[in-house]
Amino acid sequence: MFRKIGFLGQLVQFGWLQARACAFAFALVGGMGVSAVLPGLPVARYDLLLVYGVLLTAVFRLLGWETRREVAVVAVCHVLGLVFELVKVRVGSWSYPEPGVATVAGVPLFGGFMYAAVGSYVCRARRLFDLEVTGYRARTTAALALALYVNFLTHHWLPDLRWLLGGLLLVATTGTWVRFRVGVRLHRMPLALSFALIGFFLWLAENIATYLGAWSYPHQLAGWEPVSVTKWVSWGLLISVTFVICGVRAPEGRVVPGRA
Repeated sequence: MFRKIGFLGQLVQFGWLQARACAFAFALVGGMGVSAVLPGLPVARYDLLLVYGVLLTAVFRLLGWETRREVAVVAVCHVLGLVFELVKVRVGSWSYPEPGVATVAGVPLFGGFMYAAVGSYVCRARRLFDLEVTGYRARTTAALALALYVNFLTHHWLPDLRWLLGGLLLVATTGTWVRFRVGVRLHRMPLALSFALIGFFLWLAENIATYLGAWSYPHQLAGWEPVSVTKWVSWGLLISVTFVICGVRAPEGRVVPGRA
């Protein structure tokens, strides 16, 4: 009985820490939901979401929920996300159906905040769970993460190497464990499994965001349909980029920065 209570207690603590780590993402998706039902907005919805994202970032910094370094990481994720969006929208992978003033080549600037939210999650989880990694091949993982990011941009014109690169990433992270603390207890899981789990929840978030009309895939223009499950794989691979940018901590406490 005591073991069961201990397990349930750990599960509740884990869920609470995860919710705190997802605070930026929850707030951002919540803003998408509210803006989707508000009538008579004084400005374009996408522009309003851009202002909302900037205010969210400022509030998180002022409250001390994110450090100066973490805000910088979030900003880098925002920029990389916008570059990603510019290419994908240009080739028609998805589109933003609503108008907006703060847009570049059909991409509203708020779009980068979706990637910033992923960066915020990884940074906050790293701190809240006291994350450490063992057996981490920093240079190899960074090189593969960079190659994956470039491949997702160039596969429209060049051969798509995601499966090859994904296999190499799996090999490179074999034997790499993420150690995390829940209360006073330490747990661990393979790094590759953490990528897959995060990718799954990002796929769920993408379903919610497209349902709220934040953007649309071609097959959703006539009416909302679920996002293809293949996007789960894509997110599971792309999360390696965020992981590298955020940096990881070795067991002795030394920070190993990303080299992407």
